[in-house]
This record gives sequence, C-alpha cells and structure tokens, in this order.
Amino acid sequence: MSESLQESAALLRDVVGYEGDPPQAAWPGRARIAISVVVNYEEGAERSIADGDETREPGGPTEKPLTFRDLGVETHFEYGSRAGFWRLLDVLEEAGITATFSACAVALERNPDAAREIRRRGHEVMGHGWRWEDVTSMAPDEERDRIRKAVASLASTTGERPAGWLCRRGPSEHTRRLLVEAGGFVYDSDAYNDDLPYFTLVNDHRHLVIPYSMANDDSKYDWGAFGSPVHFETHLKSGFDWLYKEGASRPRLMTVGLRPRISGHPARAQALANFIAYAKSFPDVWFARRIDIAHHWIAHHPDTVLPKTRYARLDPTAR
Repeated sequence: MSESLQESAALLRDVVGYEGDPPQAAWPGRARIAISVVVNYEEGAERSIADGDETREPGGPTEKPLTFRDLGVETHFEYGSRAGFWRLLDVLEEAGITATFSACAVALERNPDAAREIRRRGHEVMGHGWRWEDVTSMAPDEERDRIRKAVASLASTTGERPAGWLCRRGPSEHTRRLLVEAGGFVYDSDAYNDDLPYFTLVNDHRHLVIPYSMANDDSKYDWGAFGSPVHFETHLKSGFDWLYKEGASRPRLMTVGLRPRISGHPARAQALANFIAYAKSFPDVWFARRIDIAHHWIAHHPDTVLPKTRYARLDPTAR
C-alpha cells in the first residue's frame, strides 16, 4: 500500500468511539474527574511582518490589511509573555497545582527565563510547533523538519524534550505518523472527539491520544463567546458540575485551555482562580499534567484500542 493510502486508512473517521460504554477511568485516589489545565504559550511565535512574514496575525481595525505591520496587535501578544505569563504562574502556584504548557519553540527561545521557570515550578512542556502556524497545508518533509526543530529547541530551552504534541487548530493528515516516526512522543492532543483518552493505531503502532477541548478554551473571549470573565468562570463551573456528576459512575477528563495574553489579564486570572478553588472544594478531584494522565492511562488502560476490524470495515480501499 502506498504512503498516501496508508495514511488515509489510519485517519478514517471514527464516529463511534466507546459506543456509550467508556472504560472505568481508574484515576488516582478514585477521583471522579481529572482536570488538565493547558496554558498555550504562543507569544513571539505568531505571524509577524517584523519577522519577515508576508502577513501578520489578525486583530485590530478590520480595515487595516494583514500585509501591514500593526504594533497594537504585536503588543497584545507581548502582554502575554511580559505580564500574563507570570500572573498565570502565580495563580497555579497559589492553587498548588501543576499544568501543561503547550509551547511554541520560537516563543520560548525569545523568553528563556520563562522556559526555565516552567520547568522549575514542576509544569510540563508539550510541543506546540516550531512557530504558531497552521501545518495542514505543509508537505510531509516540511512538517517533519518543523517537528525536528521544535523538539531540539524545546529540549535546549527547557532541559527536557516534549513528550506530547498539539498543533495549532488541528493536525495535518501526516502529523500523527510523523510524531510516531520521530519517536519519543508518549501522546498527542490533536483531537477534540472525546471526554477520555484513547489509543489509536498508526501503522500497527499503538499511540495514545488525550483529546483537547475548545469548549473550555479562553480563545472564546476573542470570539465574543465570553464577555465578562464571570461568563467564563460560570461556564467552567457548569462543565465541571456535569462531568463530576457523571464521574460518580464513569470518571471523566476535563481540559481547560488558556493563553497568557488572554487569561493573564487581571480580571480573567481572577475568574480562573475562582474556578480552580471551586473545583478543589470537592472531594475526589485530580488536577494533573497531561503527561501524568498519559502515564496513568498507559499503565491502567492498555486495552482501550479500537479493533482493527472497525477500520477494515470502514476502509473504502477495501471495498
């Protein structure tokens, strides 16, 4: 089978999943819910005219062409690395929890003190690309090179290579195969399709996916879905309440996605702190880094791999 057909077979859509009967997630301490806080550190790795890109990141007046430099947009990102990042670190430390920092390599190269501080405080660094860029239109060789450069850079700035990976917006058709090919990755989070981790097969290699979630992601402030920080706080508490209720019989995973330039502002940081305090007031709640979740799932749920027969049945090349 050609490489393109192999990838097509491996990426067939699975709209069935656990079929309403998910595994009994045996979280540590018999926790009803695992909460994974993910801080997406992208500031300094975004598209920028100053860095030689043909277009910049959107933002600011809509009538201003993306081919023109916009210092307002640039300084919006800079707030995240200069101020918001440190505020979020303090929120996490005051709450006594560790998080996963999904970091672009170039962003941490530009702020080496931040890279060191993430590790010093016990947080995990997950790969988020060489730069904050869309990989879906890249050729496999180009994306392979980006992964290689990102891994080498993050290992240098943080002192440890990333064990997880999360693309901007979503993976390409090649991403998962390239991660397995590169070796050293325990999991990726390039899916939005479940409330629990699961294994998938990549050329007969068992690979763990810990799904991300845009439902509890602070980027919705910029989309207008959340206005006041109270809305974000209320949304997180509502999501927690429902998953905690379900977790009485079937433990669940909740992902909370943040960005220093968004949730690092004072009022929004307060909303985050309020939610964490609320969740911690309940018994049987496990705040965990994604690598901790991955190691636990591999150790306790090694059989949560969908059977090959499902893929074979759906493979259009087999008809």
